[in-house]
Amino acid sequence: MATKLFILLMLISSVSQAQINTKEIKRNAEGRVNESLNKGVNAGIDKIEKGIGSIFKGKKAKNAAKADTLTNRTTEQQPEESSPAPQQNSDILRKFDFVQGDKILVVENFSQDNLGDFPTKWSTNSGGEIVELNGEHWFNVGKNGVFMPQFINNLPDNFTLEFDVTSSANFNFYSNPFSFSIAELANPNTDYVKWKQFNRLGRNGIEVSIHPKSVSTSNSKGTTNYQVYTNGNYGDKNKAMQNEFISDVKPTVHVSIWRQKNRLRVYLNQEKVWDLPNAFFDGKKYNSILFQTGNFKKEEDKYYINNLRLAVGNPDTRNKLINEGKFVSSGILFDVNSANIKPESLGLIKSIAVILQENPIVKIKIIGHTDSDGDEKDNLKLSKQRADALKMMLSTDFGIATTRMQTDGKGESIPAMPNTSEINKANNRRVEFVKIK
Repeated sequence: MATKLFILLMLISSVSQAQINTKEIKRNAEGRVNESLNKGVNAGIDKIEKGIGSIFKGKKAKNAAKADTLTNRTTEQQPEESSPAPQQNSDILRKFDFVQGDKILVVENFSQDNLGDFPTKWSTNSGGEIVELNGEHWFNVGKNGVFMPQFINNLPDNFTLEFDVTSSANFNFYSNPFSFSIAELANPNTDYVKWKQFNRLGRNGIEVSIHPKSVSTSNSKGTTNYQVYTNGNYGDKNKAMQNEFISDVKPTVHVSIWRQKNRLRVYLNQEKVWDLPNAFFDGKKYNSILFQTGNFKKEEDKYYINNLRLAVGNPDTRNKLINEGKFVSSGILFDVNSANIKPESLGLIKSIAVILQENPIVKIKIIGHTDSDGDEKDNLKLSKQRADALKMMLSTDFGIATTRMQTDGKGESIPAMPNTSEINKANNRRVEFVKIK
């Protein structure tokens, strides 16, 4: 009798939980806002979003043998190893519409800088140094400072900007946030200092801030806010909670920024935190990217940045694939020496899936390419594995029949440009989608 009663109670609990989940899904669906450059995306999303679940494997450290510790030349406290991130919410993934520009202009990973040095071709009114985290070079930005990459001095009306930010362990709520700005500077060499945190004089642009804690006693959420400036005056502003940059839970976040003329979208990992239709004003020349810090409550509190990537152009995916017969992109990113697809590539892959959904007779060949780093045979194998990974994702997660897709890899054998710089290498790491006639 006791066994039967236990089974009955378990069934009641399961039914109740299913009802709760159904309501939650309904609430999420009602708030759905998914926009895209391609006009057909909204119509196609409903066909494919059921297939989006746990799409991506966790990112592997570039140097797995060194991933357990964070080291540099100083004795400063380092961020602690965090627990695995919880499974991505499928509703957030479904809304992720970020698509990288199709021409890469800037790649900054600080690999050319020595540990302990301030990075070359950067300006600041504070200080900082290159440190090693998980086998990679990161820029530890000092407090109360503005940091400007000198090699970015012109920005078009349409571009994408990406970078990674991480915070030190046990980051204090009372330390200031990390900020990044898109600014108009008449004389960048001197005017950048006007963008010190909490100053507004002479500013034209927008400043976005993120903080890994929302209250002093909780690690459950972080915060984000933005402030628009016009001719030194305060404009539009807002503040919100965010779920992707949280001290000791998610201390590292990938930031994606997408400007389309007056409109600005900001993403933390795959969560869109801001979508501002009037962030920029006509007649202003927004030409600089800035990073800002304020004061730190504890000496151990620190911010680090890495993997800066600036790209321009709106990928004309539909026209190039369907009408011209080939679409080539450097915007689909993989982990280093791996076929694991990075989550920030979802928006572009999703747009390709929609096109294939809407054109069911079209067949394609997916061709992977690498740069020249490493062994030639390994690169050839890797390029084929990456093409296969994309085929699997399009089939498994978006419902595209495998019979419609062929794969191949060319390794480093057909570079789009000489492998003489990090920018060129990034453009050579590309994928071709060729329409089969």
